[in-house]
Order: sequence, then structure tokens, then C-alpha cells
Amino acid sequence: MPAVNKRMLRPGERIRVLVVDDSVVIRRLVTHALDQDPALEVVGAASNGAIALQRIPQLNPDVLTLDIEMPEMDGLETLRRVRREYPQLRVIMFSTLTERGAEVTLEALSLGADDYVTKASNEGSLDRSMARLREELVPKIKQFFHVPAQSRAVARSEPAHVVAAPLAARSTSVVQSAKVRPKVIVIGVSTGGPTALGSILPELPAGFPLPVLVVQHMPPLFTRLLAERLHSSCRLPVEEASQSDPVEAGKILIAPGDFHLKVVSNGGGVRVYLDQAPPLNSCRPAVDALFTSIADVYGGAVIAAVLTGMGQDGLRGAEILKAQGASVLAQDEASSVVWGMPGAVVNAGLADRVLPLDQVVPEILRMAGRS
Repeated sequence: MPAVNKRMLRPGERIRVLVVDDSVVIRRLVTHALDQDPALEVVGAASNGAIALQRIPQLNPDVLTLDIEMPEMDGLETLRRVRREYPQLRVIMFSTLTERGAEVTLEALSLGADDYVTKASNEGSLDRSMARLREELVPKIKQFFHVPAQSRAVARSEPAHVVAAPLAARSTSVVQSAKVRPKVIVIGVSTGGPTALGSILPELPAGFPLPVLVVQHMPPLFTRLLAERLHSSCRLPVEEASQSDPVEAGKILIAPGDFHLKVVSNGGGVRVYLDQAPPLNSCRPAVDALFTSIADVYGGAVIAAVLTGMGQDGLRGAEILKAQGASVLAQDEASSVVWGMPGAVVNAGLADRVLPLDQVVPEILRMAGRS
């Protein structure tokens, strides 16, 4: 799905949300969690997709939260209709941490869903369920809008976003050294990532001479199924990384959910090292963990690409790589679903090239001497 630029909210304007779920409990829980944020307004609810489609023109929502399993019209069919009839409407899917939930969520993302959250399960109390919803859903709704500063200041549930200082003002000295021939490709991506990866990774030719390592922010199970989907469409083998896997030319490894993907070098070559160190930028796997580890092993012989995603994960790692002489690419704002991660890299002056998504692989091939 093409990127839709962030909409600027007027002072006092709230983001209008329509909650679609067949569970009365979930509808009430989501409504209560969102209504506590002054930047959000739940304008209505619907128990299935058919009712939601009737209410969209009446309520004019900005965002739809959409359950997958519903009677009469399920989430996927509703999503197909919404994308045809209301292409500007943001859609966030509610998923479950099951194989079926992960498969359907990936299908929804390929059909144009903007993002997803996993449903709270066994939280133990209403308060914990509410807190989890606020922590996960509220930022994912707000990522598509420019929220006025006054609304952000009073929204307790929104995590603070640190604006990157200009490169010259940063305490770490960044010295641009001469570029060296790359030995590895690393990619960091979040919101919009499965679609972006599905668009660019199949462009890598069979026999590509470098390993490719990818961090996509996703939970366990989702990352395995993502790797399987990508494997079916790519000319290179794609796998979810496992402990001690060799980092080999012509192979794409995806970081597993809930593990940082790092690399270590020993007498047997470079291998995968997975750990559950604390999250970085509230993420595990984190792009910064991969990029920092890659810099330790490969120095500047790296091409790093930071693609569409919310937040700033990858900024610190890109700075470390850049200091070693690595090449850093960033996706441009127009082709990003959310220009958080690549925008942070660009605004910090770290990007060698700022590119539309369809130019990322051609640039990688050129840098790798394969164009």
C-alpha cells in the first residue's frame, strides 16, 4: 500500500477512532483506554465489519481498530472493502499470539492494514489490561498524525520521543572515513516493514555475494512466519535466525521475536548470537543491537538501510556504523508508512542517501558492485 503522509491535527482536534470487535468486553476495554487520552476520541463501535462499513460515512473516523475473527463479515473482508472505499482511513488490526493470528495478521498487512496490536490475554486484572492497551495501541494510533504539542503534553500514556540533536551537537565524535568494500547488508524496519521487505528483498539476485541480516519489530512466531512468506517470494533463501547460524553470503536472516540479533566472530567465521538482554528503544529485537554488533565485527565494511518505522530505533547504531566508515541508507518520507526511524537518521545527518523504497535495492547492488 502506498504511504499516506501524516495528517496535521488542528489545535483542539482529536483523532477519531471507530472500534470494531465482536466482543463487548474488548469494545468497552478499548474505548475506555483510548478515551483517557485527550488526543483521541472514540466516535463509535461496531460488532462486525458489515456494521462498521455502514458507520464509517456517518462517523467519519480517522482510524479503525479492527478485529480479525468476527461473524457476518470478518476483519480481512472488511479490510478489503475499506481499502477500496476509504483508502485514506488508517487501519490497525487486533491480532492474537497464535499461529493462526500471526498468519492472518501478515495477510492483513499485505492487504493494506497499517499496523497491528496483539490482544491482551491473561493479564490478570482490568488495570493491567488497560495499561497494556494504552502502552501499545495509543502510540500506534498517534504515529500517523502530527499531534499538537499541547495535546501531547497532557497525554500521559504517550511515551516521550527524544528529538535527535544535529550531528555536530552530539557528544560522540563521528568521523567519516574512506568507504571500504562492503561485506554485509543490515536492514532495520518497523511499521510498514513486512510490506516493504516483501517489495524489496525479492529484487536481490540469486547468488548475491553478501549476507543480509534484518531486524523487523515483531513478536515471536510472527517473525518465523514472516521469514517463511519472504522465502517463498525471494531468489535468496530466507530464514528466521537461530543461535550459532553461520552468517553466509547469499542468505537472508530475520531476527526472531523477543531476541536481539547480534553477530560474533571466531575461528569458524561469523555466526549469529541471540540474547534476551533488556530491550533497546522499547524493542527486542532492536535495530540498534544488530547495528552495534555488526560494527564490532565488520567495522565499516557494511551497508545499513533504515526503512519505514515508528520511533528512533537504529539511530544510535547508524551513528556507530557511520563513525566506522559504513554506508547508511534511509528510506524517504514519501514512500514510508511512518517516517520515524529513517527520519531520525536523516535529521541527524547520518544518511549517505535518502531514497524511495524502490531505489533501495538498486543502490545496494550499486554499492556492492553488482549493478
